[in-house]
Amino acid sequence: MPIRLSELAGSLGLELRGADKTVLGVNTLEKAGPDEIAFLAGPKYASLLASTRAGAVLLDEKHAPAAACALVSANVRLDWARVVALFAEPQGSLRGVHPLAFIHSEAQVHDTATVYPFAFIGPRAVVGPGCTVFPGCYVGEDCVLAENCTLYPNVVLMAGTRLGRNVTIHPGTSIGADGYGYVQGPAGHVKVPQIGRVEIADDVEIGANTAVDRAALDVTRIGPGTKIDNLVQIGHNVQIGPHCLLVSQVGIAGSTQVGAGVVMGGQAGVADNLKVGDRAILAPKAGVGRDVPAGAAMGGAPCMDYSAYMRASLSLPRLPDLFHRVRRLEKVIASLTGAAAEEGQDA
Repeated sequence: MPIRLSELAGSLGLELRGADKTVLGVNTLEKAGPDEIAFLAGPKYASLLASTRAGAVLLDEKHAPAAACALVSANVRLDWARVVALFAEPQGSLRGVHPLAFIHSEAQVHDTATVYPFAFIGPRAVVGPGCTVFPGCYVGEDCVLAENCTLYPNVVLMAGTRLGRNVTIHPGTSIGADGYGYVQGPAGHVKVPQIGRVEIADDVEIGANTAVDRAALDVTRIGPGTKIDNLVQIGHNVQIGPHCLLVSQVGIAGSTQVGAGVVMGGQAGVADNLKVGDRAILAPKAGVGRDVPAGAAMGGAPCMDYSAYMRASLSLPRLPDLFHRVRRLEKVIASLTGAAAEEGQDA
């Protein structure tokens, strides 16, 4: 989409320094051409400003003099997201309900919704205004999609799942499958029926191939504004607060409560029936087996205070040398102890 730099700067509250021109897209500093906008991600890339061919560079006040044409921002990463959004083309090419989609006679699909071929909309399901359901999606009975939800290909919403407004779910994700619940019986494992549901609040985005299990009896909840990466597992009855960030391969076991603004790094694992306080940070691969206080930063498996974890991690490469030093000291001590014993006998 062609846009004048002056128009873009005005709409986003940026300061344009340099010649006004029309740009057609965005790119990196290394690859941008004269009709594209790039951005300076951090000081270590500042040397690229001398060689970039970009028509304009989004950057902060400190580096603005080095750019021939600058869009000056007080928050470069945030404004870069807004700039890219202006040029991002939405995926998909259809509008309306395709005749090859299956829409149950008891389902409600809003006139402004789009349902692609080979999607399934079950009985009593509601697909709200502006929603898009891509091919291969399954929307089970009694599901509710509020306005402007997007289900990318092969998303599964099992019965009773409820999505708030502006929820985006990426390909291959399963919402509302049975939680992992079994008891030991005389003949083996007996399944505990999982009869709850999943509720996802407004403005949540869930990555590809993630699983959010239905509650055993009540509700598994994802709070508003939370962003979940690919390959995340959220167990039954888990409660996740607003504006959390869960990075790839995080696993949260059943009935754990996660507060507001929590960040979990990749492959962090949280045991069942725990509480993770507001604004807590779990480092990548953290193994959490106890409650985490609000505002705490934890790392390691089992997890500990992050500063202690980092000190322990930095000590690990020195352990072999420390082991050999201890062995040498043990030999010296043994030798001295033996000599002292012999002197005692001579006396």
